[in-house]
Amino acid sequence: MSTLLIKNIDAIVTCDGEDSMPLGSDILCVDGIIRRIGPDLSSDRDTCGIKPDRIIDASGMIAYPGLVNAHHHLYQVFSRNLPEVQNLELFDWLVALYEVWKNLTEETERLASLTAMGELMKNGCTTVFDHHYVFPAEGGDLLEAQWQAACELGVRMHFSRGSMDRSKKDGGLPPDSVVQTVDEIMKDSVRLIEKYQDTSFGSMKRIALAPCSPFSVSEDLLRESANLAREYGVRLHTHLCETKDEENYTLEKVGLRPLAYMEKLGWVGPDVWYAHGIHFNTEELELLAATGTGVCHCPISNMKLSSGIARIPEMLKMGIPVGLGVDGSASNDGSNLLEELRVAYLLHRLNSSDKAPSGYDVLKIATMGSARLLGREKEIGSLEEGKCADLFLVDSGRLELVGALFDPKSVLGTVGLKGPVDYTVVNGEITVEHGHLTRVDEEKLAYEAGRQDRVYLGR
Repeated sequence: MSTLLIKNIDAIVTCDGEDSMPLGSDILCVDGIIRRIGPDLSSDRDTCGIKPDRIIDASGMIAYPGLVNAHHHLYQVFSRNLPEVQNLELFDWLVALYEVWKNLTEETERLASLTAMGELMKNGCTTVFDHHYVFPAEGGDLLEAQWQAACELGVRMHFSRGSMDRSKKDGGLPPDSVVQTVDEIMKDSVRLIEKYQDTSFGSMKRIALAPCSPFSVSEDLLRESANLAREYGVRLHTHLCETKDEENYTLEKVGLRPLAYMEKLGWVGPDVWYAHGIHFNTEELELLAATGTGVCHCPISNMKLSSGIARIPEMLKMGIPVGLGVDGSASNDGSNLLEELRVAYLLHRLNSSDKAPSGYDVLKIATMGSARLLGREKEIGSLEEGKCADLFLVDSGRLELVGALFDPKSVLGTVGLKGPVDYTVVNGEITVEHGHLTRVDEEKLAYEAGRQDRVYLGR
């Protein structure tokens, strides 16, 4: 039995169904689960019957649920801020970068994953979903490399078996070396589901099936992926309605708008969530709401690639499941969900004025909202007794927060956090302490990752 007691917390922003915020309370974590929330638990001998293995004195700190990143491309951290793609929009940007990504190896994937997930964890993220769809013929076992990184860091991981079967010769965007046949993809999908889909409560690993996008995969691949996912009880994910180019593509090729095309192939329902979802019309939003199909909002990526602004205020009002993601580092150029949270708040204030979600609303999107997309709202996303002990702590005495804490629920959206969080706890284990990763040597990782990145890019 492992136990962690976090005591004397100034405020606990729970993000629970009542939006409660206990003051001056403790959190007791036992074997990765929140056993008790309440005052002075250290004197309650009936709580677990043993002395805690570790105690954090959180006097002056605020506790938040761990952030849940619902869309990412970890490998892209090694291709961020490249000058030759800075001003390109999505299709041209992809064509240019596929020439880089086709050189992925297991070691590149491992170090890129350590780097990207480490940055996420230092900024309060406790669960990472990665949409990995580039599988070079000689790349090796890339998801195993991700799992090694996740275990080393101690983060909760949601993999995906992404895929592409349409290369340039088929009218797609990627080179031949990173696409596979439908049969190859389905066979490997079964292997990876059996390896990574752990449905036990509080599991550290799960997987989704995630063909890349309507313009890089065939109808057969989309249909077969949906059938296989339902057979094995895993979720479905893809990019959709990210750009007008995508919309024009599906209209030209199949005579349907993107969502109608996906609906035809079985891609709607509470087990499906899309990344971006910018260009849905009102009728399509109604379909998403009626079917419980979700959307992961990626505002920074959408802004950088000039893709547009998703109709998030309307989605929330209609009850569409909405989560938050940083997207790939090559389009975002960062792996910081706290930054994403504040940008989302500011973007919608600019675009929707008083109809925009509040700072606290956006925090709930990044916690319970994303947890719902992953099908884990009963386990993660809020701080409640019986749920997973995933959280982060912020010292309210920081100079950057002076005068900003009259509303701890909204401050991460309205003011934001400059610099890493003070503690991140995943599954009851301290993974970030005093702003630094506890399980890896950050200086050594930065050196090794930088060296590998130069080899990967040939620079």
